[in-house]
Amino acid sequence: MDTVSQYKTFGEGWHHCRTCRKKFTVRVGSIYERSKIGLHQWILATHLMAASKKGISAHQLHRMLGVTYKTAWFMAHRIREAMKETHLGPIGGPGSAVQADETYFGHKKGRAHERARKNPAMSAKRAVVSLVSGGKARTFHVKSASSQTVRRLLVENVTRDTELHTDESPIYMRVGGEFAKHRKVNHTSGQYVGKHGQTTNAVENYFSVFKRGMKGVYQHCSEKHLQRYINEFDFRYNSRDITDLERRDKAIAGAEGKRLTYRRAGQRANV
Repeated sequence: MDTVSQYKTFGEGWHHCRTCRKKFTVRVGSIYERSKIGLHQWILATHLMAASKKGISAHQLHRMLGVTYKTAWFMAHRIREAMKETHLGPIGGPGSAVQADETYFGHKKGRAHERARKNPAMSAKRAVVSLVSGGKARTFHVKSASSQTVRRLLVENVTRDTELHTDESPIYMRVGGEFAKHRKVNHTSGQYVGKHGQTTNAVENYFSVFKRGMKGVYQHCSEKHLQRYINEFDFRYNSRDITDLERRDKAIAGAEGKRLTYRRAGQRANV
Protein backbone atom coordinates (compact mmCIF):
# COMPACT_ATOMS: atom_id res chain seq x y z
CA MET A 1 0.00 0.00 0.00
CA ASP A 2 1.53 3.34 -1.11
CA THR A 3 1.04 5.82 1.71
CA VAL A 4 1.68 9.39 2.67
CA SER A 5 1.96 9.84 6.43
CA GLN A 6 0.23 12.27 8.74
CA TYR A 7 -1.32 14.94 6.57
CA LYS A 8 -2.03 17.95 8.79
CA THR A 9 -5.71 17.88 7.79
CA PHE A 10 -6.03 14.29 9.01
CA GLY A 11 -4.51 14.80 12.42
CA GLU A 12 -1.72 13.02 14.27
CA GLY A 13 -1.51 9.26 13.69
CA TRP A 14 -3.48 9.23 10.44
CA HIS A 15 -2.06 8.03 7.13
CA HIS A 16 -3.33 8.34 3.56
CA CYS A 17 -3.46 5.58 0.95
CA ARG A 18 -2.65 6.90 -2.51
CA THR A 19 -4.32 3.86 -4.12
CA CYS A 20 -7.76 3.91 -2.55
CA ARG A 21 -7.47 7.54 -1.35
CA LYS A 22 -8.73 6.71 2.10
CA LYS A 23 -7.23 7.55 5.44
CA PHE A 24 -6.22 4.91 7.99
CA THR A 25 -4.22 4.36 11.18
CA VAL A 26 -1.73 1.70 12.23
CA ARG A 27 -4.61 -0.15 13.91
CA VAL A 28 -6.10 -1.22 10.57
CA GLY A 29 -5.74 -4.93 9.87
CA SER A 30 -5.07 -5.86 13.48
CA ILE A 31 -6.97 -6.75 16.65
CA TYR A 32 -6.82 -3.04 17.59
CA GLU A 33 -8.91 -1.94 14.60
CA ARG A 34 -12.01 0.17 15.40
CA SER A 35 -11.11 0.36 19.09
CA LYS A 36 -11.51 3.60 21.03
CA ILE A 37 -9.04 2.42 23.67
CA GLY A 38 -5.67 4.18 23.48
CA LEU A 39 -2.74 2.21 22.11
CA HIS A 40 -0.81 2.86 25.33
CA GLN A 41 -3.57 1.03 27.23
CA TRP A 42 -3.51 -1.84 24.73
CA ILE A 43 0.26 -2.18 25.13
CA LEU A 44 -0.03 -2.15 28.93
CA ALA A 45 -2.80 -4.77 28.86
CA THR A 46 -0.75 -6.96 26.50
CA HIS A 47 2.31 -6.63 28.75
CA LEU A 48 0.31 -7.61 31.85
CA MET A 49 -1.13 -10.69 30.15
CA ALA A 50 2.23 -11.70 28.68
CA ALA A 51 4.17 -11.20 31.92
CA SER A 52 1.71 -12.88 34.32
CA LYS A 53 2.65 -16.56 34.47
CA LYS A 54 -0.83 -17.68 35.47
CA GLY A 55 -2.75 -14.92 33.70
CA ILE A 56 -4.53 -11.78 34.86
CA SER A 57 -8.28 -11.48 35.32
CA ALA A 58 -10.50 -9.06 33.41
CA HIS A 59 -11.49 -7.51 36.77
CA GLN A 60 -7.82 -6.75 37.48
CA LEU A 61 -7.38 -5.24 34.01
CA HIS A 62 -10.54 -3.19 34.56
CA ARG A 63 -9.10 -1.74 37.79
CA MET A 64 -5.58 -1.12 36.47
CA LEU A 65 -6.53 0.35 33.09
CA GLY A 66 -9.47 2.42 34.29
CA VAL A 67 -11.90 0.91 31.77
CA THR A 68 -15.20 -0.90 32.32
CA TYR A 69 -15.22 -4.60 33.08
CA LYS A 70 -16.97 -5.30 29.76
CA THR A 71 -14.22 -3.44 27.89
CA ALA A 72 -11.46 -5.23 29.84
CA TRP A 73 -13.07 -8.62 29.12
CA PHE A 74 -13.21 -7.87 25.39
CA MET A 75 -9.62 -6.54 25.38
CA ALA A 76 -8.40 -9.75 27.04
CA HIS A 77 -10.10 -11.91 24.41
CA ARG A 78 -8.63 -9.80 21.60
CA ILE A 79 -5.15 -10.19 23.09
CA ARG A 80 -5.69 -13.95 23.36
CA GLU A 81 -6.55 -13.92 19.67
CA ALA A 82 -3.20 -12.21 19.00
CA MET A 83 -1.44 -14.86 21.10
CA LYS A 84 -3.00 -17.69 19.10
CA GLU A 85 -0.44 -19.54 16.98
CA THR A 86 -1.35 -19.88 13.31
CA HIS A 87 0.03 -21.95 10.42
CA LEU A 88 1.24 -24.68 12.72
CA GLY A 89 3.08 -27.59 11.15
CA PRO A 90 3.49 -31.08 12.61
CA ILE A 91 5.72 -31.55 15.64
CA GLY A 92 8.18 -34.32 16.42
CA GLY A 93 10.34 -36.11 13.88
CA PRO A 94 13.14 -38.69 13.77
CA GLY A 95 15.01 -38.91 17.06
CA SER A 96 12.49 -36.73 18.93
CA ALA A 97 9.73 -37.53 21.38
CA VAL A 98 6.27 -36.11 22.01
CA GLN A 99 4.67 -36.33 25.43
CA ALA A 100 0.88 -36.71 25.36
CA ASP A 101 -1.46 -36.52 28.31
CA GLU A 102 -5.01 -35.51 29.20
CA THR A 103 -6.47 -33.75 32.21
CA TYR A 104 -9.89 -32.82 33.53
CA PHE A 105 -11.09 -29.81 35.50
CA GLY A 106 -14.23 -27.82 36.15
CA HIS A 107 -17.64 -29.19 35.27
CA LYS A 108 -19.65 -29.36 32.08
CA LYS A 109 -22.86 -27.36 32.08
CA GLY A 110 -26.48 -28.11 31.23
CA ARG A 111 -27.40 -31.22 29.27
CA ALA A 112 -23.79 -32.29 28.76
CA HIS A 113 -23.34 -32.48 32.53
CA GLU A 114 -26.58 -34.42 32.96
CA ARG A 115 -25.63 -36.96 30.28
CA ALA A 116 -22.20 -37.46 31.84
CA ARG A 117 -23.68 -37.82 35.31
CA LYS A 118 -26.00 -40.60 34.12
CA ASN A 119 -23.34 -42.39 32.07
CA PRO A 120 -20.39 -43.74 34.13
CA ALA A 121 -18.30 -44.07 30.95
CA MET A 122 -18.42 -40.29 30.43
CA SER A 123 -16.62 -37.63 32.44
CA ALA A 124 -18.67 -34.77 33.89
CA LYS A 125 -15.54 -32.59 33.80
CA ARG A 126 -14.06 -30.64 30.88
CA ALA A 127 -11.35 -32.54 29.03
CA VAL A 128 -8.06 -31.04 27.84
CA VAL A 129 -5.38 -32.87 25.83
CA SER A 130 -1.85 -31.52 25.49
CA LEU A 131 1.12 -32.51 23.33
CA VAL A 132 4.59 -31.33 24.39
CA SER A 133 7.73 -31.68 22.28
CA GLY A 134 11.02 -29.81 22.49
CA GLY A 135 9.70 -27.63 25.30
CA LYS A 136 6.71 -26.45 23.22
CA ALA A 137 3.08 -27.25 24.05
CA ARG A 138 0.08 -27.65 21.76
CA THR A 139 -3.12 -28.01 23.75
CA PHE A 140 -6.73 -28.69 22.84
CA HIS A 141 -10.09 -28.58 24.57
CA VAL A 142 -12.08 -31.65 23.50
CA LYS A 143 -15.61 -32.80 24.22
CA SER A 144 -14.25 -36.09 25.56
CA ALA A 145 -10.76 -37.55 25.80
CA SER A 146 -11.63 -40.75 23.96
CA SER A 147 -9.22 -42.95 22.02
CA GLN A 148 -10.77 -41.71 18.74
CA THR A 149 -10.38 -38.03 19.67
CA VAL A 150 -6.82 -38.48 20.91
CA ARG A 151 -5.86 -40.42 17.78
CA ARG A 152 -7.16 -37.63 15.56
CA LEU A 153 -5.15 -35.01 17.45
CA LEU A 154 -1.97 -37.08 17.36
CA VAL A 155 -2.24 -37.99 13.68
CA GLU A 156 -2.96 -34.38 12.67
CA ASN A 157 -0.23 -32.81 14.81
CA VAL A 158 2.62 -35.34 15.18
CA THR A 159 4.75 -36.97 12.46
CA ARG A 160 4.65 -40.77 12.41
CA ASP A 161 8.44 -41.13 12.83
CA THR A 162 8.18 -39.69 16.35
CA GLU A 163 8.57 -41.53 19.66
CA LEU A 164 5.37 -41.22 21.70
CA HIS A 165 5.59 -40.93 25.49
CA THR A 166 2.42 -41.41 27.54
CA ASP A 167 1.22 -42.84 30.81
CA GLU A 168 -0.51 -46.23 31.03
CA SER A 169 -3.92 -44.87 30.00
CA PRO A 170 -5.66 -47.25 27.55
CA ILE A 171 -6.67 -44.41 25.20
CA TYR A 172 -3.10 -44.37 23.82
CA MET A 173 -2.70 -48.13 23.37
CA ARG A 174 -3.96 -48.42 19.80
CA VAL A 175 -2.65 -45.15 18.38
CA GLY A 176 0.78 -45.77 19.94
CA GLY A 177 1.41 -48.49 17.37
CA GLU A 178 1.15 -45.93 14.55
CA PHE A 179 4.30 -44.11 15.64
CA ALA A 180 7.98 -45.02 15.62
CA LYS A 181 7.84 -46.17 19.24
CA HIS A 182 5.38 -45.95 22.08
CA ARG A 183 6.97 -45.82 25.52
CA LYS A 184 4.91 -45.62 28.69
CA VAL A 185 5.53 -44.68 32.30
CA ASN A 186 3.67 -46.53 35.03
CA HIS A 187 2.49 -43.86 37.45
CA THR A 188 0.49 -46.32 39.53
CA SER A 189 3.75 -48.01 40.57
CA GLY A 190 5.46 -44.68 41.29
CA GLN A 191 7.44 -44.55 38.04
CA TYR A 192 7.94 -41.09 36.51
CA VAL A 193 10.96 -41.71 34.27
CA GLY A 194 11.30 -45.04 32.46
CA LYS A 195 14.48 -46.96 31.69
CA HIS A 196 14.49 -45.56 28.13
CA GLY A 197 14.06 -41.99 29.38
CA GLN A 198 10.33 -41.88 28.66
CA THR A 199 8.42 -39.41 30.81
CA THR A 200 5.37 -37.17 30.89
CA ASN A 201 6.85 -34.71 33.38
CA ALA A 202 6.90 -31.78 30.92
CA VAL A 203 3.23 -32.05 29.98
CA GLU A 204 2.26 -32.50 33.65
CA ASN A 205 4.23 -29.36 34.55
CA TYR A 206 2.25 -27.51 31.88
CA PHE A 207 -1.03 -28.78 33.35
CA SER A 208 0.11 -27.67 36.82
CA VAL A 209 0.49 -24.03 35.72
CA PHE A 210 -2.66 -24.19 33.57
CA LYS A 211 -4.88 -25.47 36.39
CA ARG A 212 -3.52 -23.02 38.94
CA GLY A 213 -4.22 -20.16 36.56
CA MET A 214 -7.72 -21.33 35.64
CA LYS A 215 -8.72 -22.00 39.26
CA GLY A 216 -6.84 -19.25 41.06
CA VAL A 217 -7.00 -16.36 38.58
CA TYR A 218 -9.84 -16.87 36.11
CA GLN A 219 -12.00 -19.00 38.46
CA HIS A 220 -15.13 -18.95 36.26
CA CYS A 221 -14.56 -19.74 32.59
CA SER A 222 -17.35 -20.67 30.22
CA GLU A 223 -16.58 -23.88 28.36
CA LYS A 224 -17.19 -22.19 25.00
CA HIS A 225 -14.28 -19.81 25.72
CA LEU A 226 -11.91 -22.43 27.13
CA GLN A 227 -9.84 -22.85 23.96
CA ARG A 228 -8.97 -19.14 23.95
CA TYR A 229 -7.65 -19.41 27.50
CA ILE A 230 -5.70 -22.51 26.49
CA ASN A 231 -4.13 -20.54 23.62
CA GLU A 232 -3.01 -17.93 26.14
CA PHE A 233 -1.32 -20.52 28.38
CA ASP A 234 0.30 -22.18 25.34
CA PHE A 235 1.69 -18.82 24.23
CA ARG A 236 3.31 -18.05 27.59
CA TYR A 237 4.63 -21.60 28.02
CA ASN A 238 6.15 -21.69 24.55
CA SER A 239 7.86 -18.31 25.03
CA ARG A 240 8.96 -18.79 28.64
CA ASP A 241 12.65 -18.67 27.64
CA ILE A 242 12.47 -14.99 26.59
CA THR A 243 11.95 -11.83 28.66
CA ASP A 244 8.56 -10.34 29.52
CA LEU A 245 9.22 -7.43 27.14
CA GLU A 246 10.12 -9.78 24.29
CA ARG A 247 7.04 -11.88 25.01
CA ARG A 248 4.88 -8.74 24.97
CA ASP A 249 6.36 -7.66 21.64
CA LYS A 250 5.75 -11.12 20.23
CA ALA A 251 2.08 -10.87 21.23
CA ILE A 252 1.82 -7.42 19.64
CA ALA A 253 3.36 -8.77 16.43
CA GLY A 254 0.75 -11.54 16.47
CA ALA A 255 -2.01 -8.90 16.40
CA GLU A 256 -1.42 -8.23 12.71
CA GLY A 257 -3.91 -9.74 10.28
CA LYS A 258 -6.39 -10.78 12.99
CA ARG A 259 -9.79 -9.41 13.95
CA LEU A 260 -12.16 -10.35 16.73
CA THR A 261 -15.52 -8.61 17.00
CA TYR A 262 -17.52 -8.51 20.22
CA ARG A 263 -20.08 -10.90 18.73
CA ARG A 264 -17.40 -13.41 17.76
CA ALA A 265 -15.75 -13.08 21.17
CA GLY A 266 -19.01 -14.28 22.73
CA GLN A 267 -19.13 -17.36 20.54
CA ARG A 268 -17.40 -20.71 20.99
CA ALA A 269 -13.67 -20.60 20.34
CA ASN A 270 -12.36 -22.94 17.64
CA VAL A 271 -9.38 -25.21 18.09
